[in-house]
Amino acid sequence: MIYTAIDTFYLTDEQLNNSPSRRDGIDEATETTLQIYGCDLIQESGILLKLPQAVMATGQVLFHRFYCKKSFARFNVKRVAASCVWLASKLEECPRKARQVLIVFHRLECRRENLPIEHLDTSSKKYLDLRADLIRAERHLLKEMGFICHVEHPHKFISNYIATLEMPDELRQEAWNLANDSLRTTLCVRFQSEVVACGVVYAAARRFQVPLPENPPWWKAFDADKAGIDEVCRVLAHLYNLPKAQYIPVCKEGGSFSTSNRSLGSPAQTMPKNDDISTSPKGPSFAVMGQEVGKDVANRAPLEKTKSEEESKSLASEGETREEPVSKSISTRKTEAGEKDKSHDRDKERERKKERSKSWDRDRGRERDREDMSERERDRAKGRSYHSRDKGHSEKSKRHSSGDRDYHSSSYSSRDKERRRNH
Repeated sequence: MIYTAIDTFYLTDEQLNNSPSRRDGIDEATETTLQIYGCDLIQESGILLKLPQAVMATGQVLFHRFYCKKSFARFNVKRVAASCVWLASKLEECPRKARQVLIVFHRLECRRENLPIEHLDTSSKKYLDLRADLIRAERHLLKEMGFICHVEHPHKFISNYIATLEMPDELRQEAWNLANDSLRTTLCVRFQSEVVACGVVYAAARRFQVPLPENPPWWKAFDADKAGIDEVCRVLAHLYNLPKAQYIPVCKEGGSFSTSNRSLGSPAQTMPKNDDISTSPKGPSFAVMGQEVGKDVANRAPLEKTKSEEESKSLASEGETREEPVSKSISTRKTEAGEKDKSHDRDKERERKKERSKSWDRDRGRERDREDMSERERDRAKGRSYHSRDKGHSEKSKRHSSGDRDYHSSSYSSRDKERRRNH
């Protein structure tokens, strides 16, 4: 029973040995080769698409999970690898267009199989079929996963484990590389991410000859067991001993991304050989001569007919040549009349344009005159208001001056009165 809940998609050795591909007659070596080949396609296409490593890792895990439920004989490895990259780019929030994915896989196939690199026309029927197959394969992926595509990678545990064990920093990159290589195998569907992380850390430590604490055992602090770590190391060692994976056509349906130009060899057409005509040295008899004369007479009639037909054709051609200048003159007259009409229409159109421009200039002049008049009226109104303000100010000043005079005169008269009283 395969569970598709979050972080529970793990299989036993018995389930892996009884996979759908094995039931369809595919042996273990072929299945392993196709698994590595599909993961290589995902890794290389992700590099060409400039995707982060998390997208390639997610795509490879989805690839292994899908073929745990489906057979290589029924689903082509190239199409499934392309759909895994496309789906993983969406899951990791680095989406790529279907056109980009198809163009990259088309180029990869041409380079791997030494085919002439051709441009994949996005408006061709081949591209439309590939795009439909890509969408269909993605639907199959989601259906088999139950739309639960959660993936937990061992990469996030490696840095914590190395820091906890106080190991040198050189081991981090080596363990990271081993974790990337482990995705080409079925370790991601056999063990949890913690066990795979412990296995790659142990393999990196053995390669750099760095001792790890064994009393107490270091793997127990990370919820791992020694058997799982040894199995991870064994699978990685077996992977490095294998040659480069090549494509093996086991699928019933063709899944080629490239269009092979096959030149159709036309069969050689042999010309029929003419039989050798043997002539007898003896002269022909009178009967034969009579037959030949009859044949000549019979052949003269069609020759005369052909001559008469040729003469009639020549006469007809002469009549046509005589009629041609007349027809040409009529056509030239018509063209000349048409050109005159066109020139007349052009002159009329020019006159209309001139009249329109003149009327437009008149309207513009009138508008300018109106604007000038309005500005003059505004200036006059401003002048009137200014003069009225000046008059009011002068009247006020006069009133103030008269008041001052009255005040001074009144004060002067009161002083004189007081002086007179004192005297």
